[in-house]
Amino acid sequence: MSLRGKWRIVEMPDYEIDTGEPAYIVFRRTGGEFAIGCLTGAIYGSSEGDAVEFTWEGNDEMEPANGEGRADLQDDGSLEGEISINNGDDIEFVARRSTSSTTC
Repeated sequence: MSLRGKWRIVEMPDYEIDTGEPAYIVFRRTGGEFAIGCLTGAIYGSSEGDAVEFTWEGNDEMEPANGEGRADLQDDGSLEGEISINNGDDIEFVARRSTSSTTC
């Protein structure tokens, strides 16, 4: 199974989900994007197979931010991962495939 596609973030220990728009992460063959409340980013990296490590650049509360992340496909079909902000938080998440046909 592939990581490619849109995933709805459904769990984040220690963080409130959906503080406005639904939280999501998208993986394409190369790159992708994510949005978690006021944290948004463009993903750089290749998503081949059932695991990915990536870097990202974007904004955290309208201030430039960047970092790295990872995601692993689980046996139950969910996605578990972490988005790390350089000099900031490490945000763990669990996501499920989105049923939406759009990326936002």
